[in-house]
Amino acid sequence: MIASLKEVIAISRKNGRAVGSFNTPNLECLLAVLGAAEKLNVPVIIAHAQCHEGVSPIQKIGPVMVELAKRASVPVCVHLDHGENFDYCKQAIALGFTSVMIDYSTLPYEDNVKGTAEVVAYAHAHGVDVEAELGALPQREGGGESAADPTALYTKPELVPDFLARTGVDALAIAFGTAHGIYKTTPVLNLDIIDEVRKKTDIPLVMHGGSGISHEVYRDVIRRGINKINYYTYMSYAGYAAAKELTQTNPTGFFHDMALTAQKAMEENALTTLKVFSNL
Repeated sequence: MIASLKEVIAISRKNGRAVGSFNTPNLECLLAVLGAAEKLNVPVIIAHAQCHEGVSPIQKIGPVMVELAKRASVPVCVHLDHGENFDYCKQAIALGFTSVMIDYSTLPYEDNVKGTAEVVAYAHAHGVDVEAELGALPQREGGGESAADPTALYTKPELVPDFLARTGVDALAIAFGTAHGIYKTTPVLNLDIIDEVRKKTDIPLVMHGGSGISHEVYRDVIRRGINKINYYTYMSYAGYAAAKELTQTNPTGFFHDMALTAQKAMEENALTTLKVFSNL
């Protein structure tokens, strides 16, 4: 059943859990994530990141995401991840997405506030929840070079009350040392930032760059107040590795066999991940 961002987070918070948000740029990813969530009977978020437009255009994958969410036996939020501009957010809303993230986190603070508030006003008028980011991750969505000093990108807790009051967002992504993509070095995490932000607000808090973090850290950040965790890279790599192994074992065959093998591997990865997020 399709649900809002606030609804799936509320279900998870009530049970002391975090809801998993998975990028699903193709059908195999979608079926893998929804299959895992239905097996565990937990709510989930399926997301399309704007950087995946070249992989699967939102106008094509978006309607599929919305339809599969409606058919699911668990609450499913259909989310735009890292929307880079107002127009792209409008596209997602028009397609039936129940949540959008506008990411102006790399802009100067005042520009982030102004641009985010504009998206919030439009989205709320259409019954859609909004996530924004304060602080920034060392690597942008889709990978890239790490910042020379990741700590310079950490969220400043003292800015949170002003940002929330002036934007009206429904969820806030905070930066405390995680990064998108594969970690080339051990991340320098400052989990105290979660505590400091949580002291200032009860708004749902989001952790980006969730792949590659230990199960112990996952449990710790949830205990400290993280309510939504974004995850994709390691699930996708699991699918790639399974498909690669199949082609090495059997050099000739059908593409649908390779796609199904990847889907099953991604579902197992998502299942393990959701168990951790859900304290199962």
